[in-house]
Amino acid sequence: MSKLNVAGANAEQIEFWNGEAARSWTDYQEQLDALLQPLSKAVVDRAAVSRGERVLDVGCGCGQTSLDLAAAGSRVTGVDISEPMLARATQRAAATQHDAQFVLADASTHTFEREFDVLFSRFGVMFFADPIAAFTNLHRALKPAGRLAFLCWQHVKVNPWMAVPMAAARPHLPEQPAAVDPRAPGPFAFADVDYVREILARAGFSDVVVDDVGAELELGDSVDAAVNFVCRVGPLSRPLAQIDADMRKRVMAAVRDTLVQHAKAGVVRLGAKCWLVTARA
Repeated sequence: MSKLNVAGANAEQIEFWNGEAARSWTDYQEQLDALLQPLSKAVVDRAAVSRGERVLDVGCGCGQTSLDLAAAGSRVTGVDISEPMLARATQRAAATQHDAQFVLADASTHTFEREFDVLFSRFGVMFFADPIAAFTNLHRALKPAGRLAFLCWQHVKVNPWMAVPMAAARPHLPEQPAAVDPRAPGPFAFADVDYVREILARAGFSDVVVDDVGAELELGDSVDAAVNFVCRVGPLSRPLAQIDADMRKRVMAAVRDTLVQHAKAGVVRLGAKCWLVTARA
């Protein structure tokens, strides 16, 4: 697997997803896939891939959605900027009979052959520095009758599974910088559906449909498991990596105290909301 050149507009994302974040997501791959399964099923079902169709899975990570799509008989190419996560995806695919291959590349600029019937993503398209240019590039990978299906997060305020631990941690973290552009690359960059529609229209897509999808997500089968998960993989992972051990302990204790209040029979479940977006090439 060739190395990515860490330069250009997406350099920060490439560096981040090949560092500690990638190790955490790989370590928690099974739990993360189980957590997201209800949402994954919604977008896989909506994509409705057929046997023999070519699918490009953008931001495929450790490969779960690529394998789900390939299980329907489609031929899947998963693309991601994270080498550690793609190594796990390749390892998992080798243990199956599914037609799934993986490419280490920046999907926003990589030159794809115009051979795909479906452009797909589960929470992998909100991190582009220039989303219009990125989707224009991905549009070129689709056949003339191709289609698009992806999931993106709604605003953090309607995603308690992220908002609740973030609120618990905030008083114990260093003062945060002034609010960033809500459309800056990140998990909530596509919270505004009008913005999403504008991006896709300018990139050449048509017949854009946006549906509201929600689910209760199980963060862990115990409070401690839930705390470790949200602090290693969730939105707290980045700020926690930038503080000392004592402060980290205080943050995790505060998060634990909050998540205890949401546990039922020891299991922590919180709500999630996302947009399911479909379009035509």
